[in-house]
Parts: sequence; structure tokens; C-alpha cells
Amino acid sequence: NATSSLGVDKDNLPLSLYDSLIREVPLSQVILFTKTLHLDLAPSTPSLAGARVEMVHLPDRERLLLHALQPLEERYDDIIIDSPPSLGLLTVNALVAAREVIIPVQCEYLSLEGLTHLLQTIELVRRALNPRLRLFGLVMTMFDGRTNLSRQVVEEVRRHFPKRVFTTVIPRSVRLSEAPSYGEPISTYAPRSPGGLAYEALAREIKERVEVLQRRRRVLERYRSWKEV
Repeated sequence: NATSSLGVDKDNLPLSLYDSLIREVPLSQVILFTKTLHLDLAPSTPSLAGARVEMVHLPDRERLLLHALQPLEERYDDIIIDSPPSLGLLTVNALVAAREVIIPVQCEYLSLEGLTHLLQTIELVRRALNPRLRLFGLVMTMFDGRTNLSRQVVEEVRRHFPKRVFTTVIPRSVRLSEAPSYGEPISTYAPRSPGGLAYEALAREIKERVEVLQRRRRVLERYRSWKEV
């Protein structure tokens, strides 16, 4: 979905992420430059869905994405991994390759159950496969202020994760639903719409959290250097 949302025709791609994961094609040969937001994109195609079956029989199957990304770590300041809304092998690969996880939580009751399972999976991955993995934050999405349910879900999540839930709440929005059909992110399709303004606020909030973490890490590094001296 991230591929088509950026205006890339996923049905006419010579190479995709599938080729990197299954056929070991270097990811640098797969990456496309997109004019939208000036992002480099490692596109996916419908064949990636079938990769879950093929990956089961491959050695080190949980680290296929990590191995594909490692040669590119020095090339980018940030790499965003958009994973499917499931707990399958593709999501496990994303968690093994990632350092921080942002979880969108739909403002509906069943999303709370899914969140519990996902957090359990993250903890298992952290213990067994990726000790550096940590939860960066929870984003409440598809919020409908007209319903008690949406407000109750937000309150419940914030009660359990008071320091993890972002202040910004993403509302239900027609413009947010329309933007992918035009191959544009909301920041270019309808930036002043309620959804566009909400994602802009979320981006600022994420940036602020990153800067706080960077300052803490620098302080910790100085402290460790002082201890060694």
C-alpha cells in the first residue's frame, strides 16, 4: 500500500522488495526515487504476499530484510519500514531490522486486542532476535469524536501507556481516504485538511521525541567516557 500511495504502479515494476528478500537481488537495484516527498522507495508488489510461504524454507528467515538493508545503512539518515497489519513472517522481519517501532492503533475495541498481541510479539523479538528494539510510540488513528467508543479507546490506551501514546490523534477523514487513490500523501493532496494538519502535528511530535532521545544518548555517551577515564 505504501508503494501505490506514493504513485508507483506496482503492477509494472521490473524489480521489487520480493526480489531482494527471496532472490537476493541487492536492494540498491530495487530502490526507486519518487518525486513525491523526494523519497527513495523500495517498492513492493503483490508477489510479496506469496513470499511469506517461500521465506519459511529459507535459512535465517527472520533476518532477510535486515541483511538486505545493512549495505544501505550509511546511505540514509532514516529508513522507514512499512509493515503489514499482521503478525506473520514479514512483520517479524520488519521488527528484527528496526530499532524503533511506531504502532498505529485504530480507535475501535478490537484494536486493543490486536495491540496486546503485537506488544507480546515485539517483546519476544526483542528477547530472541533484536535486543535493541524498543517501542517508540503509539498513534491513535481513525478517531471519531462523535462516538463514545473512540474516546474510551483513547483513554484506555493512554491509561495503560501514559508515556508512549502521542498527544496527536489522527481523525477519520475523507481526504485521508482519498489521497492514496491519487498517489499522493496527505501532505501534498490536502495539507490543510483536518487529517493533513493532524499528520503535520504528529511529524513535529515525532521529531521532538527523536531530538530528546538524541540528547539523552549524547549525555549517556559522555557519562560512559567519564567513567572509563
